Parts: sequence; C-alpha cells; structure tokens
Amino acid sequence: MNFIRDLIQSIKDKHSVVSMGLDPRLDKEGEIPQFLIDEYDDPNEIILEFNKTLIDNTYDIISVIKPQIAFYEKYEAFDALKETIKYAHKKDLLVILDCKRNDIGTTSEAYAYSIFKVLNADACTINAYLGIDGVKPFLEFKEKGLFVLVKTSNPSSNDFQNLFSTEILGIPDSKIEVSVENATLERNYIKMARLVSKWGEELTQVSNFHNLGVVVGATFPDELKSIRNIVKNSYILIPGFGAQGATAKETKNGFYEDGLGAIVNSSRGIMYAYSKNGKYSANKFGEAARDKISEMNKEINKVINLDNT
Repeated sequence: MNFIRDLIQSIKDKHSVVSMGLDPRLDKEGEIPQFLIDEYDDPNEIILEFNKTLIDNTYDIISVIKPQIAFYEKYEAFDALKETIKYAHKKDLLVILDCKRNDIGTTSEAYAYSIFKVLNADACTINAYLGIDGVKPFLEFKEKGLFVLVKTSNPSSNDFQNLFSTEILGIPDSKIEVSVENATLERNYIKMARLVSKWGEELTQVSNFHNLGVVVGATFPDELKSIRNIVKNSYILIPGFGAQGATAKETKNGFYEDGLGAIVNSSRGIMYAYSKNGKYSANKFGEAARDKISEMNKEINKVINLDNT
C-alpha cells in the first residue's frame, strides 16, 4: 500500500473527503448508547461493537476513520483499538491514528513501530515541535502517512502557534532575549509549515502529493489558506467541523480546484448524531451517523467541486 495513493483513489471512488473520528465515550448520556453498556461488561467489547456498527453503516461513503488513542487508553480498551483497525481494513477503509506523538529520536522509533507495525495504522498525527530528529523515525515508514500539527483547531492554539519568531544568524543559542530592529518575523505556525515543506522535498509523490501531510483546523480558515500556499504537496487533515463550530465553507481553503488536497474530520458530530436529532432512537445510532455523513458529503462537495471532477 501507499497511503496517499490509496487515499486519493478512495476519495475519487466514493466522492467523499470525510474522515469519521472514532473517539468512544462512556461517561454521559448521548454518547455510547446505554443498551450497549448494559449488554457487554468489558469496555473493549462495548467500544468495538459501537465502532463496528458505525463502520458497517458508513464504510461506503467515507474513505478514512480516525481513532483518537486517548479514549482507548482511558477505558483500557487497547484490544478494541486493534480490532477496530482490523475491521476497518476489511471494509477497505484507511485508518489515521490520532496520537500526536512527539519525542526524541529513539523514543520516536518505538512510537512509530507501535503505530505502524503493532497497531497497523495507515497514518498517524505527530507533533514536530521537537524538530526533525523526532520526525525521521516516522518517515522511515515510507508507505505510511503522517500529519504534522501546524495550526490546531483549539482556541488556545494562538497562545504559541500564532506568536512571531525570527531566525537571526550569529546570535548564541543561550541568549534569551534579543532586540533587533527591522527583523523579518513570521508566526510559528508558518515556520512549522515551511519546515514540513522542506522535509517533504525528497519524498516520492503520487498525483503531486507525498505522504507528509499537516493538520490545520477549519476553525482558522485564513490560516488554512496561508498554509495551503506553503505546503503545496501535502494533504491537509482538517479537524474542527461540526461540534467545534466550523462549516463546509471554512474548509474550502484547504482544497485545490479539483476537490483534492484535504480531508475533513468530524468525530462527535458523526458518532453521536443520534442524540442531536430527535428522529433517531439510540439503537439507530449507526443510521444517524450515515445520514450525518451524507449531509456532510453534500455540503462539502458543493463547496469544493469534488463531484465535478
């Protein structure tokens, strides 16, 4: 397999750029339905049955699922995560493991092996703020996909990602503060986008894209536009749709004119759609998810012109 090749082909075949997040929650009403919790004792069984039902109802109208590893760790449901990935592959779905790994080189080697060899994910999210030595071990898996955090969808991402920085030659690294007039400044998220673009220069491309992508929240459409202009050969994973407030219009800047270049993720808005729409009972949560994805496909494809390619 090659992640980006398979992703593009699946998007074209299914006319869908939607990624379904699988972030299982067992704590409140309106999350995983109570009848599943009552039927199974083990969180692994509860979560796996929930995920399989969602996949069964949606696999033909999406290309990707994106499990968030934190929720499986919370409920000691590592087995459910492994089996969900296996089941998704049986349904010809790609799997992005949302784990946001970040560490020094040797530890990143272990993370990459676990994600791609033990769990068999097709892609993952990583935090590259430790620099290239924490990214290289993931790049060794040349057929797998990576999505580097560049501008995240949470409001407080501005606290650091939007700060300005500059590179000034000849200044010792130990120097804490420097006063320089007329310096060229750029925001940290722009610097990270430029690094990703540089790291991807030698990577193999398929249809003008390589396997090193970025994460940019739909909640920041102006930043999305700026980043799209820098990472020209990267696919963009766009979270923030639905529950975080973004609409199809805010995703447009991540795409090219042919409707390719990005995927749009929604987690809670799809998984728990049954609880937001009085039309569905809890045991119809899979059907509710399908209807929500169909609605997303229609809205997004109209904006990005995917159905016209």
